[in-house]
This record gives sequence, C-alpha cells and structure tokens, in this order.
Amino acid sequence: MFCLQKVLTRVNTINKIAYKDDPTIMAWGLMNEPRSDPKNGNLLNGWIQEMGAYVKSIDNKHLLTIGMEGLYGDDTPHRKQYNPGNFTVGTEFIKNHLVKQIDFSTIHAYPDLWLQGKSEKERTDFLHRWIDSHLKDSMTILKKPLIVEEFGRIVKGNNVEYRDSFMKDVYSYIYEKAKSSNGGMAGGMVWQIMSEGMESYSDGHQIILSQSPSTAKIIHDQSTRMAALKHKFLANKN
Repeated sequence: MFCLQKVLTRVNTINKIAYKDDPTIMAWGLMNEPRSDPKNGNLLNGWIQEMGAYVKSIDNKHLLTIGMEGLYGDDTPHRKQYNPGNFTVGTEFIKNHLVKQIDFSTIHAYPDLWLQGKSEKERTDFLHRWIDSHLKDSMTILKKPLIVEEFGRIVKGNNVEYRDSFMKDVYSYIYEKAKSSNGGMAGGMVWQIMSEGMESYSDGHQIILSQSPSTAKIIHDQSTRMAALKHKFLANKN
C-alpha cells in the first residue's frame, strides 16, 4: 500500500500538482490484467475491495477501474462460452466489477493472439460477441459504463493496412455501440502508442504515429466523432 500511496500523492515536478488532484488524469487502474487461481477467485475479489477502498480513501476525485481482460468465471458458467477458447483465469467480470468503488468496467481484446489459427471472420465475430456480451452486462447488471481498455493487432512485416483495417472495424463497432447505448459504451483505447526511440519497449503492437500517418488519422477521426457524440448526448440532456 505504501507504493500505491506514493504514486497517488506524488507531486508532478512540472505543474506542481499532486497526481490525486490532477484534472488531466482520467482514472486509475488497480492492476494490468489481474488473474487468480480459478479455485480461489474470492481472494482476488477481496483484494479488489480492499485496494478500491484504499485508493478512494486517498483520491476520491478520479475514476477507478480494475484493469481486467473481461473473462467470465465459474460464477457465471453460462457466460463462459464468450471467453476465448472457453478458458478462465480466476476473474469474474460481473462480480469483480460490482465492487462499489469501481466506477467503470473494462475488457481487453486481442483476437489474433487469443484465436490463433482461426479465420478473419471467426475473429471478427468473436470480437463483436465479446463486446456485446460485456456491454449488456455493464448496462443491465453493473449499471456502469464499459471501456474497451486495450485492443490491438501485430503488424506482419510492414503491412500497416493489416492493422488499420482491424482498427477501423473495432472503432466503428465501438462508435455504433456508443451511439445506440446512449453512452453505455464509453470508448476504446488502442495498444500501444509509442514515441520514436521507445521501440525496445514494444511487444509487436506498437504504433509510432509519426511513422504511420494512416493509423494516426484513424485514431484522430475516432476521437473526433466520439467527442461529437458526447456533445450530442449532453445537448439532449439539457
């Protein structure tokens, strides 16, 4: 907990604002892709409750999420069919996100890695089912917005079009779901945007915007239309 407190209370040396008070930070994630022994999932859920309460005790200004991939577990056996390969990792998408300190739900989506050997259509169909299932649960059970927190595709050789076509499809699907769900689908974040000189940290999904103008335009266009959708929702409420 000491390390967590150090991060939340650290003062930015540039703007002199503590992270817990910085309005440019959208949210905190407890852990990247937490997993647990499927036979002892309650241990992970207890940890989420404890850490969620601790973070909120220090910083109640920012949103908080878990950082989960979104896999279903034994608590919802009828939903395990949506998991890639029907496997589990000790997480319970619904139960874990019902923790009151968690403000929004997340899923990750890597159909290329999860469904190796499958056709492009099979991967696309899986991705759409994956998003649909979690969006429905988020809206009807959790009553919290959903964010596709990570998605990406490894470029094969220099075939940037291979990645761009995937990103267009995912972004379009996210946009349509955001529009039809009145904001229940809150957005999506691609993995991983890097700057030049950081290639040593890449895992194959890296996007260097200055070197890939076509991909940069796709991200820009999605940001623009999602922002317009937000303004539309706000105008309708007023």
